[in-house]
Amino acid sequence: MTVSDWMIIAATLCGPILAVQAQKAIEAARESRGQKSWVFHQLMATRAARVSPQHVQALNTIDLTFYGRRRFRGRSEQEQAVLDRWKEYHDLLSDHGERERDSAAWYSKGDELFVNLLEAIAKDVGYKFDRVQLRKGVYTPEAHNVLESEHNQLRRLVIETLNGDRPLRMDVVGFPVDEDAVKAQTDLSERLAEVIADGEVKVRISASTGKAIQGKQQPAKA
Repeated sequence: MTVSDWMIIAATLCGPILAVQAQKAIEAARESRGQKSWVFHQLMATRAARVSPQHVQALNTIDLTFYGRRRFRGRSEQEQAVLDRWKEYHDLLSDHGERERDSAAWYSKGDELFVNLLEAIAKDVGYKFDRVQLRKGVYTPEAHNVLESEHNQLRRLVIETLNGDRPLRMDVVGFPVDEDAVKAQTDLSERLAEVIADGEVKVRISASTGKAIQGKQQPAKA
């Protein structure tokens, strides 16, 4: 057999294997791109709700999603840029001391680092957004802000009350009234007023013959 014959046999045998490997590589790349796009979509959709479970979940999947391929070429420069921007943002989010010292500066720096992260992810997945769009291109209804503020205030008040830091105020307007009981009490008061007058108790004694003797009796002295 000639060399060309061996090459034909090798191509015949290796062809299906190479085709399967190529198909797997294509599927892996498609899956990786789909996961990256999901992270980017979640972060973009929840830019105005950064404490929502969806936003936090998307952030926590960045390390795995942009880890890079473990075979062939490894991690790309764009993937490494995403991981670097996420590390910077994660370090700030974990720095509770800086937030307590200067909350305004902490939130301002957080916005800047978050935009840096979105910009790096957009570049890796193939979207073109400028920093102004990433920072301000978000719609948040005023009603949502009011509702979130009220929820936070209510939650804070409940926690302070349960911890004993805030007393529970009670303003009693009235009690349930039993009309029959009120009428009976009124009748009793009127009858007592008829019996007692000027500090004296009126006594009426009826004899068995039907004759009545009425007089006055001084109240007993202690």
